[in-house]
Amino acid sequence: MKKILVVGSSNTDLIIKVSEIPRPGETLLGGKFMTFPGGKGANQAVAAARAGGDVVFIASVGEDAYGLNSIKEYKLDNINTEDIKICKGVPSGIAMITIADSGENAITVASGANEKLLPDDLDEAEEAFDEADYMIIQLETPLETVEKAISLCGEFNTTVILNPAPAAALSDVILSGVDIITPNETEAESLTGIKVEGEEDAGKAAEVLHQRGIGTVIITMGSAGAFVSDKASGLLKMIAGFSVSAEDTTAAGDVFNGQLVVALSEGLSLEKAIRMSHAAAALSVQKLGAQSSIPRREETDYFLEQN
Repeated sequence: MKKILVVGSSNTDLIIKVSEIPRPGETLLGGKFMTFPGGKGANQAVAAARAGGDVVFIASVGEDAYGLNSIKEYKLDNINTEDIKICKGVPSGIAMITIADSGENAITVASGANEKLLPDDLDEAEEAFDEADYMIIQLETPLETVEKAISLCGEFNTTVILNPAPAAALSDVILSGVDIITPNETEAESLTGIKVEGEEDAGKAAEVLHQRGIGTVIITMGSAGAFVSDKASGLLKMIAGFSVSAEDTTAAGDVFNGQLVVALSEGLSLEKAIRMSHAAAALSVQKLGAQSSIPRREETDYFLEQN
């Protein structure tokens, strides 16, 4: 089994479920409050582990109940947590999430200990980079740490998947070390300046990203599916998603990415890997919470058989 390294954020999600997202200055009563483990890095690590991957997670948490409980939860999913940094005097990351009945969400993050995951910490975890076949990383930790992680992958010939979320301007130094990039429409626009409203726009955005050194571009477009442009195979098409009733879309992108890296590590074609990732994401949006909604591999396989 190939090894998967996830470098990224660990948060606790504090969720309020309401009829609709409140407007600025508006107060809504009657919401339902819940607490779930989250963070884009953690979500992707859990998604990859539940999909059957051999996962090492590098992150930074506070020495508080939120952080220590998160590590316990990761271990329950058989995630290697040896390289998770525990910071004294710094709170763990927190995300305040408002979810409407429609499934739409609004998220505010206090990064906390995630900001303390520094390039030097990755040097101490060099063995994990050496052993990894794939690394998946996001942008909820400092950009200098992201750049360092990608640089280490270059040294050890590790395939890099970048999920550029939340949207941020990225240097050519970072992008040139990326093998596969998985932005959504908003993130693709941030990186390319092209507003992605359909397949034609996605193709133009993908070409810009190819010109910046990335071989495989997968632009996720919600329930419509994902546009893929792969220079090596010539694959250039929209791969449809699955139509389901959404309860909470919070972790959909993370589940997609976690399943994607496992499917690719197992040798599936890019098209089959994306279809499997769509299935896992479709299952996740039908449940509340981030990690609580992430399906296990047998659930995803069964969903694919039925659809």
